[in-house]
Amino acid sequence: ENTNLLSNFFHHVLNLKTIPRQGWKDKLNLTNPESVADHSYSMAVIAMFLGDLLKMDTAKMIKMTLLHDLAESITGDLTPEQSSKINKNKLEETSIKEILQELPNSLSKEYFEIWKEYLNKSSNESLIVHEIDKFEMAIQAIKYSNETNEKMIQEFLNSSIPHITNPKLKEILNNMLDKQ
Repeated sequence: ENTNLLSNFFHHVLNLKTIPRQGWKDKLNLTNPESVADHSYSMAVIAMFLGDLLKMDTAKMIKMTLLHDLAESITGDLTPEQSSKINKNKLEETSIKEILQELPNSLSKEYFEIWKEYLNKSSNESLIVHEIDKFEMAIQAIKYSNETNEKMIQEFLNSSIPHITNPKLKEILNNMLDKQ
């Protein structure tokens, strides 16, 4: 492989650590919110646990969590208020292709398929990773509410809780909410 191209790929990976999660900035006025990479890391750990617990394809789920927001290293973290869903999906698809083209062909193809599977919710793994995305946002909101006493977190909880149907995730979330 061309190591120059690979260095471009890793540039995108590292850049994700500098992209703040926009919703926290906009709605909670946090000056130093988590990055998109922070969010993806937490999701990957949750996917590792849940995938193993449910005897699913854990490796694919972890790859999915690490890839699902990688396009944001180019686009930034677009909130629903900033971009229509169709527009966002097109922009992110163009961006993920640009990032993945730096990789060897077989990996580029595999990773794009996994990214697309997530986007299309076309497998059990992708459905649970969507839940993990909402779950991670909910528990981060709880953490921020404890740090900032910010009442705006209810909006984040309202937009995530209805999407969390996995009994284990619900149980953990309810336990954390009870400790509020």
